[in-house]
Amino acid sequence: MLPPNFTAPVGTRQGMAALASLVLLVAAIGLALAFEHVGGYVPCALCLEQRTPYYAAIPVLALALALNARVSPPWLVRAGFAIGAAIMAYGMALGMYHAGFEWGFWPGPQDCAIVSGGAAVSAGDLLGAIDSMKAPACDQAALRVLGLSFAGWNAVAALMASALAGFAAFTRD
Repeated sequence: MLPPNFTAPVGTRQGMAALASLVLLVAAIGLALAFEHVGGYVPCALCLEQRTPYYAAIPVLALALALNARVSPPWLVRAGFAIGAAIMAYGMALGMYHAGFEWGFWPGPQDCAIVSGGAAVSAGDLLGAIDSMKAPACDQAALRVLGLSFAGWNAVAALMASALAGFAAFTRD
């Protein structure tokens, strides 16, 4: 059985909220990739894991918005918005877990290691690069802005994206 609001037509407010959520997700993951590839910040394993919900929610919300533009059944569009909201709620939980680990509130994973490295020209260069790399520690924030680490800001962005997508899924115009 569908929630009562799922059969209501999707209005402009819901579409704009879902679009805002999608733009926020693209901006957040773009910023994370820019910090990595332009700024030189090497992400830890938890940082990389926190990107997965973005990679899942972006196409889900984009598809739901495309279905909305094609005048698809409201329940289908709203289901896409709700799935996007749920994915980003999980992303917020990952960000909170990582930030809490950085602050020492709870223990984190024992196997936090680097997963990506720099470009190597030959196999010998690759082995040398691997041997010389140090994995970033998941319990050490690489940078804090206004008191929050990347993980903390990820939790904030994921919360905002989840709230916007949830609003789009469950409200009436």
